[in-house]
Amino acid sequence: MSPVSPSDKAGAGGEDHQPEPRVGAAPEDPPTFRPYHHPAAGWGAARSVSRVLMRDRELVDGPRAIMRMNHENGGFDCPGCAWPDDIKGLHLDICENGIKHVTWEMTRKRVGREFFAAHSVTELSRWSDFALEDQGRLTEPMVYDPASDHYVPIRWKDAFELFGRTVRELDDPNQAAYYTSGRLGNEATFLYQLMARELGTNNLPDCSNMCHEASGRALQAALGTGKGTADLKDWEAADALFIMGVNAASNAPRMLTALADAYRRGAQIVHINPLVEGAATRTIVPHEFTDMALMKSTRTSTLNLQPRIGGDMALLRGMAKAVFAHSGSDPKALDSEFIDRHTTGFEEYRALCEATSWAQIEEQCGLSRADILKAAQVYRDADRSIFSWCLGVTQHEHGVDTVREIVNLLLLRGNLGREGAGPSPVRGHSNVQGNRTCGIDHRPTDVFLDRLAAACGIQPPRAHGLDTVRTIEAMHRGDVKVFVGMGGNFAMAAPDTPYTFAGLRGCDLTVQVSTKLNRSHLVHGRQALILPCLGRTEKDHQAGGVQSTSVEDSMSMVHLSVGMKRPASPHLLSEPAIVAGLARAALPDSATAWEWYVEDYDRVRDTMAQVLDGFEDFNRRVRLPLGFRIKQPARELVFLTESGRAEFSAAPLPDVRPAPGTLVLGTLRSHDQWNTTIYSDDDRYRGIRNLRTLVFMNRDDMRERGLAEFDPVDIVSTAKDGTTRRLDGYLAIPYDIPRGCAAGYMPEMNVLCAIGDHSTQSDQPIMKHLKVTIDRHARTEAAR
Repeated sequence: MSPVSPSDKAGAGGEDHQPEPRVGAAPEDPPTFRPYHHPAAGWGAARSVSRVLMRDRELVDGPRAIMRMNHENGGFDCPGCAWPDDIKGLHLDICENGIKHVTWEMTRKRVGREFFAAHSVTELSRWSDFALEDQGRLTEPMVYDPASDHYVPIRWKDAFELFGRTVRELDDPNQAAYYTSGRLGNEATFLYQLMARELGTNNLPDCSNMCHEASGRALQAALGTGKGTADLKDWEAADALFIMGVNAASNAPRMLTALADAYRRGAQIVHINPLVEGAATRTIVPHEFTDMALMKSTRTSTLNLQPRIGGDMALLRGMAKAVFAHSGSDPKALDSEFIDRHTTGFEEYRALCEATSWAQIEEQCGLSRADILKAAQVYRDADRSIFSWCLGVTQHEHGVDTVREIVNLLLLRGNLGREGAGPSPVRGHSNVQGNRTCGIDHRPTDVFLDRLAAACGIQPPRAHGLDTVRTIEAMHRGDVKVFVGMGGNFAMAAPDTPYTFAGLRGCDLTVQVSTKLNRSHLVHGRQALILPCLGRTEKDHQAGGVQSTSVEDSMSMVHLSVGMKRPASPHLLSEPAIVAGLARAALPDSATAWEWYVEDYDRVRDTMAQVLDGFEDFNRRVRLPLGFRIKQPARELVFLTESGRAEFSAAPLPDVRPAPGTLVLGTLRSHDQWNTTIYSDDDRYRGIRNLRTLVFMNRDDMRERGLAEFDPVDIVSTAKDGTTRRLDGYLAIPYDIPRGCAAGYMPEMNVLCAIGDHSTQSDQPIMKHLKVTIDRHARTEAAR
């Protein structure tokens, strides 16, 4: 029997919608909720790590891995978040979630042919997602056998040939799509996009399409670069840090060290989030042993503001309005010299701010003028400010406009191109930014394609390809017939879960390159391959010796990662080797030296140096201590925009207020979760145990609906096109969240985000701004 999850009690309904699969980790005890009032990290994290190491029986290799993770001299990069490595080398640069992620990969459990012979796909489809991944590491390539409804072993050569034959038989190369998750190293990424483009398509959807696409488009438009300009040295020099829409204690836990250090030196730290998260109060950093011994916590904020969901842009506009008002009496409130020399659009933006009333700002933001002025004063008083943000800002219809409003505010005081200042988006998965840098982009520039053509001797297609949402829609229409997932769990990460499932099942062939069994292997096309790859902790032996791969963190630092463990199976291939095998089978006459590249990854890097701007002398520079930082023209006040200047934007404020009787719901991750991988049904920093099928609600909103703690509710979302989606029997939890707002966990709640509910500015699914009604569970109401 497979584990039973509380998610079994909840269904997803609506027109043409089938019940969703179970997701959680099957707790045996009833759910509990007790608000969390302790410091982040500290002994809670230490106890959690100890339990993980004991549960996975990694009391020897686990600590060895901890000492090698995120360190130079042969260390491997954490496969979790993209927070930069400690630049001083003084800290044990690890976190609780990173250790969970590594031990999850290092498990001794194995999923081989015997497992698949014992369990049909139909049976496995009834298992929880936790149960699927908990079976262990995949050990050999498998192919789906429709006659028996089982996966069966297949030789690597035959697996590659199945892919190659299917792709060659397509009427159009654009009938295939090549998805990338953030775990793929730079070298494999470069080969992957090269294969897709040599095959003739720019259909390269990636996880950025669902998380930070808005950031890239906004920064590109405003500054001429799709990335942040601040680095860790800037964080150490900033007078004020504004942290927006991110639960750093879970999503980027190593940021806690930077926040604690900032507080100790007297910096102001403003957290802006509808929920006051664990990182926004206090922390005990585990590698600070004296503080651990004395249980001495350090504050990680000086001000917490809770705007309504989607109200960040109005808050920023209010701060800018306050800066303009103050400039009448203080000529230093604005950096006029910087504005005159380096920007355009200033007067239009000033007029917009002055024309926007405080009543409108307060109404849209959900905060009082007095609270907004507190944040504005922090900004005015600081000589050097950094704004950092994550998906709480981007996964909205107006995500691009909000990020541009961040840039507007930074430009007013010249907080760009100098130490301790600038925009600093927090990327999620460890190499998601590197994927985009190294060519995973469905909208490539002509400059990139010209350099790729010159260096690799191919004629890449010029027409833009499909992003994630458009790929799913194309699968539904039958226009995409082959889907390749390079890492990740696409079926569960994407929006509108039943719609995505149907699209995948309509494909002629689905290929998943993975380390562990997950839902995407069970939601497959008429033909399906599972191709198991090495994990980042494992040694990668090739003809040229043990290989290293490079990754790029969220602050544009590129460094090497070298695995330390013997591979989980002798039949695993590296990601570059898998890409090369697929490419050779699909392009048998290709002049690209695929096999030669795989023998020695330095050869891949030499070609990358010819193609990628900022990667010159790649092989030498990446071996420097801490690697190298990709050059950022905007950091040097060189703006590759149409005007040649940093550009203010003048977008109107969106109306983010919920209609009467509705709420705005945002999806989020629990603490014991990494993307779609769920370690347990607990969420320590929010005080939840043994429950994932829940919805956090404001107490007044609950009272208005006659709801008490743990009452079951039905959640119905209304899409832009008027269709509805629902989740039934979720449990209501009273929480400190603004009136009119609600929150719950992804991927369970992805079903509520219709495929058409994506931003017209970025095409990102608006998973942080779902319009819902929440009422007492129908069966419970009927029984009253």
